[in-house]
Amino acid sequence: MQSLIAPRAALLQVENKLKMLNQITPVILTYNEAPNIGRVLDRLSWAERIVVVDSVSTDETLDILSRYDSVVVHQRKFNSHAEQWNFAIGETGIETDWVLALDADYGLTDEVIKELEGLSLDGAVSGYRAFFLYCVFGKPLRGTLYPPVTVLYRRENAHYIQDGHTQRIVIEGEVEDMLSPILHDDRKPLSSWLQAQDRYMNLEADIISNSAYGELGFNDRVRKFIFIAPALTFFYCLFFKLGVLDGWRGLYYATQRALAELILSLKLIERIIK
Repeated sequence: MQSLIAPRAALLQVENKLKMLNQITPVILTYNEAPNIGRVLDRLSWAERIVVVDSVSTDETLDILSRYDSVVVHQRKFNSHAEQWNFAIGETGIETDWVLALDADYGLTDEVIKELEGLSLDGAVSGYRAFFLYCVFGKPLRGTLYPPVTVLYRRENAHYIQDGHTQRIVIEGEVEDMLSPILHDDRKPLSSWLQAQDRYMNLEADIISNSAYGELGFNDRVRKFIFIAPALTFFYCLFFKLGVLDGWRGLYYATQRALAELILSLKLIERIIK
């Protein structure tokens, strides 16, 4: 009798885990993510259906997506991150109560998947916030500036608003922290990153230039004093965030973040002298 109970208990445990994961639909936005998207999808083999909203990619992204039977692709011309996300969670036929919102360079570890299996999705919690391990060329850094993000949430309790160059999610209800970090592992070339920063910092510069000093948050107040933020960012990432212990990868990240702030400073100067 005891020998029969153990296999049944194990089978019931597996069924419960699958039941949890079946309540979640992963959603991903893509635009020219060929260097990243395959690695992300490989970690979502547990999902019955994956929704991808593609902003009309021109590289091999669509070819890679077509190799995954669980992926459903919707193409939509990009106008803003917030509107793209609101379309993704509201107009793509998602039937599950919960959405796992992922950037195309987010990688789920075994620990994250195990934690998803064990979450209670029937209680009062409306969302779960994840922390990140930022990777440079596939290797995690000790510390970065990348903020926590609410990635798992009840679809009906959520919507996105535009916040500077990116989106911010608004959740009705309690949001708790996940224990296991997600990998942020962008392997697109530096040229792609530079093009993105040019677009992003135009939006950031518009907000900073058109806002009164008292309306800005602390970081944007520092940015308003042109050329202070790049130097502070470099030393903060290299020493306070221990990038110096990550060797060349840490130096690469600190320089990259300082360069992003320098691009913003140049955009702010443009708005002064025009």
